[in-house]
Amino acid sequence: MINKRLLVKNLLAYVGENSFYDKKRKINFGQKEGKAKFLKHVCALANSNPKNNSYILIGVEDADNEVVGVDFYDDSKIQNLVNAYLDNPPIISYENIPFPGLPEGKVVGLVSITSSGTICALRKNIWKYYGGSVFFREGSISLPKVFDIEMKDINSHLVQELEQHSRNNITHTLDGVMNFMNERHKDLPAFYRVFKDQFVLCWAGHEKRVKDQLYYSRVDIELITEQVQLFYSALDEVTITYDGDSFATLEYVYLGIGPEKKYYPLERTVITFSENGHYHIDKDLVFEPPQYDKAVLHHAYNTNNALLRKLGDKQVLKPKELRDLAQLPEIYLICYLNGFEEAKEKMEAAKSLIKSIDRKIYASLKESIRVLRKVRYN
Repeated sequence: MINKRLLVKNLLAYVGENSFYDKKRKINFGQKEGKAKFLKHVCALANSNPKNNSYILIGVEDADNEVVGVDFYDDSKIQNLVNAYLDNPPIISYENIPFPGLPEGKVVGLVSITSSGTICALRKNIWKYYGGSVFFREGSISLPKVFDIEMKDINSHLVQELEQHSRNNITHTLDGVMNFMNERHKDLPAFYRVFKDQFVLCWAGHEKRVKDQLYYSRVDIELITEQVQLFYSALDEVTITYDGDSFATLEYVYLGIGPEKKYYPLERTVITFSENGHYHIDKDLVFEPPQYDKAVLHHAYNTNNALLRKLGDKQVLKPKELRDLAQLPEIYLICYLNGFEEAKEKMEAAKSLIKSIDRKIYASLKESIRVLRKVRYN
């Protein structure tokens, strides 16, 4: 079983970017340019490594390998993006790897790419790349190539050696459990459970009991055996259930206009562990968004837009406007869920304006964008 944090460290210790791994400061999946560049690199790495895994690290400075981290990213539908734009798409996963010294909520993104064994190409146009384009790696650069170029296996022995050196052991597992419970979450109730005598999973969060149901907020869930963060939320409520074979979460979002708010089930995630050393994650979006009168939404939407204009003009907000600003993330989300397509762009534009004003509202905005992304992918 590979310890993904060790794998990241071993990749960073390697001589530099090459034909089986790349590193990025960040990737903007919310813009076509960001998606296009990501797809280009995935295509190039898959074509350059037909018989071994290849990797992209996200949250690492290119010049000096400094680990700066990125926000936790829910990858549940990233394979859908690859399948939609690439012919002969590789199997791809995006994992969030906690790293020592990073702020809470920051991780290193580890993208693992497994080639289909046949030439991968862009299926359709995206940004400035044309459908039919084929990319390969030359050193640390992804370049377009002619379609009939031969796929060569030149990295398998190097990748196998790196992965072998990243195997987990009992010391790493115990250290990971102790760090999770006594250091990272010493201010929260924290728990662990062993599944199938092989997998160690830890979780932490604020507990709140409503009638007979226990809810958690500020939830962090990590598969210690692989050092992979499976779930992180700074705000939303989550219920947790488990048995001898599986661990399940049901995430809720708190939405509404004015005082009329309630919790809506968003997504159910089930991690099933097998005796053969493998596990499988199933995600099911169960969200039924609230519907509102269009006149009410237009008023709320225009109020949000006016606030953004004032922030953009660096005007000082009045006390009532500051209270309205706290509702901006969920109002835009509700508007989008009710057919206001342009609300997505407004939310992205609001990030840079709100970040320096109020960290709590900024965290709420990031959560709303995360919910929006889940809904759009589905």
